[in-house]
Amino acid sequence: MSDSTARPLLWIIVPCYNEEQVLPITAPLFLEKIHALAGAGLISEKSRVCFVNDGSRDRTWELICQFAREDEHYIGISQSRNRGHQNAVLAGLMEARDKCDITISIDCDGQDDINAMDEMVQQYLDGCEVVYGVRSRRDTDTFFKRFTAEGFYHLMNLLGADIVFNHADYRLISARVLESFADYKEVNIFLRGLIPLVGYKSGTVYYARSERLAGESHYPLKKMLALAFDGITSLSNKPIRLITGLGAVFSIVSFIGVIWAFIQAMTGHTVAGWASTVSIVCLMGGIQLICLGVIGEYIGKIYMETKARPRYIISERTWQPYERKYRG
Repeated sequence: MSDSTARPLLWIIVPCYNEEQVLPITAPLFLEKIHALAGAGLISEKSRVCFVNDGSRDRTWELICQFAREDEHYIGISQSRNRGHQNAVLAGLMEARDKCDITISIDCDGQDDINAMDEMVQQYLDGCEVVYGVRSRRDTDTFFKRFTAEGFYHLMNLLGADIVFNHADYRLISARVLESFADYKEVNIFLRGLIPLVGYKSGTVYYARSERLAGESHYPLKKMLALAFDGITSLSNKPIRLITGLGAVFSIVSFIGVIWAFIQAMTGHTVAGWASTVSIVCLMGGIQLICLGVIGEYIGKIYMETKARPRYIISERTWQPYERKYRG
């Protein structure tokens, strides 16, 4: 895969969804970084920037095709429909695993520091198979977003999920790791939790995240909460165990309450009151609904896993635009 000088061949994987405003700004930056790394002797000149169109409804795919016609370092694949950010990244990684030596996944909005790639590649050359890009600070986030994001990472680690704190999806992965990761067949994927499970020697690069260069974020609070819940239920079964423990605690409390009520009735100290009864019924009913919802979420994921539907479908490639669909 790499050239005669044994420099690694790099694919930069860039998921895109309705990014026509920001792509003309960031695409040249990715190309410039390819040339800079190659010029420094860190990667092969044959390295590529691979855009993954995630079923965009604007001109994103047209722009990707235009970039590919203008420069051979640009390539692109398009999914048959929108599958979500995680599946778009997965599609790019699986497309690249037998065509390059290393991949670096990064969002196309320009928020992740592109210059961190230099240290990522250097750590790969020093023996690391995975290098995680980790935010050094969250100054650009609102208090609410910073509090909820950091709380999510703490909660995930508390529940037993091995994820890197303040790491999203900016990372270097070697082809060797991708070959091992291809054996992970989960339909419900949460990459920042699955990649550490593969193992191999890893490193960390810290960087400061900036504001989006153009366009609007496609990850509102609703999607962020959905991703967080998917991550928790995909990587840990501790919520089920917590429900079991909660049920045991309330069963003991209820049993004590029954004994107390029986004693009060036998001694003639019972007092009629609807407030306490209603409060207890509402509390128990709410807890039961929450528990059923969590259990239902796990059952739903089992249902989707048993179907084993394809996680992505590539409908077009810039180098083979009329090729039949490929599944993964």
